[in-house]
Amino acid sequence: MSKTAIFFGPVGGAVNRVADKIKKQIGDDKVELVSVKDATAADLDRFDKIIFGISTVGKDTWDSDYSSNDWGKFLSEIEKTRYEGKKTAIFGLGDHVTYAATFVGHMAVLANKLKQNGAVLSGQVATDGYEFDESEAVVGGKFVGLPVDEDFEPELTDERVANWVKQLASEFGF
Repeated sequence: MSKTAIFFGPVGGAVNRVADKIKKQIGDDKVELVSVKDATAADLDRFDKIIFGISTVGKDTWDSDYSSNDWGKFLSEIEKTRYEGKKTAIFGLGDHVTYAATFVGHMAVLANKLKQNGAVLSGQVATDGYEFDESEAVVGGKFVGLPVDEDFEPELTDERVANWVKQLASEFGF
């Protein structure tokens, strides 16, 4: 059985906490956590099952050059890897109150980069139960992955993670 990787960033915040919860749900011995801060395409190539965890930044960052943050640097590494034959999924953190018009929008940026390199994403989540105005991460009536709001709905995270991991289990084989 191959090991699953969770590539996430930044370290030490809400994305890290949710990555830990996902790892625990899957099984600590079946998952390797990899910080995107110093990860490379060679790290991606080691795995055939990859979950990506990304946070969404506010409009001020969307409108500026965000290449100095962990994910800004790592996006170019994502483009160096082909994803045919790999299992891929995304979870994203967002704030549905302050950023209701761009809720978990960075999931869409990541999903598009992955798809450009042959990825077929697993783990789409229905929009039912989520409050937001708009999101580029909604395609065909579903989020491209698991949205989590640790700022305003932390009490829903454990259940959302558990349901998502159950959803992924059959495709990922864990």
